[in-house]
Amino acid sequence: MTAAQADLRTDSTEKTDPVSIERPVVADGAALWRLAKDSGTLDVNSSYSYLLWCRDFAATSAVARGADGEPVGFITGYVRPDRPGTLLVWQVAVDAGHRGRGLAARLLDALAARVAAESGLTALETTIAPGNTASERLFASFAARHGARVEREVLFRTAEFPDGPHDPEVLHRIGPLNH
Repeated sequence: MTAAQADLRTDSTEKTDPVSIERPVVADGAALWRLAKDSGTLDVNSSYSYLLWCRDFAATSAVARGADGEPVGFITGYVRPDRPGTLLVWQVAVDAGHRGRGLAARLLDALAARVAAESGLTALETTIAPGNTASERLFASFAARHGARVEREVLFRTAEFPDGPHDPEVLHRIGPLNH
């Protein structure tokens, strides 16, 4: 997982930014695909996968909507089947015009709060490629805000990716969470 230019500011801009955070719907799938593609940093999945994600994993994902109702950011995630108290965050993206306003952090906090209220959440996981400091900062600040520690280990080594050179993915386990 990589966050696309994750932004962490939580200043007065947050209070005046007319963005709502909601569950995605199928109609958002195309916009999520475009946001991922335009990020320039995310591994872009097929457009079909974003449509399915918005249908099948809406309860564990979030979309940020601008004043016009169009998606300007998103987080995709799922609850791990073998660890029902763990939310795995797959992708985080924020539109270039909405960066620098703390939106990625707001999305992450809102999603964690919703999943905690609906299905109980004790931990959050994500994978981050080495050198992706934006993602590392986003998730480290989330852990600090929630009084949790971060454990790291390589989940997938470079050699395990079948489609060419790929940086290893380091699993970041954040928990236990204090809500």
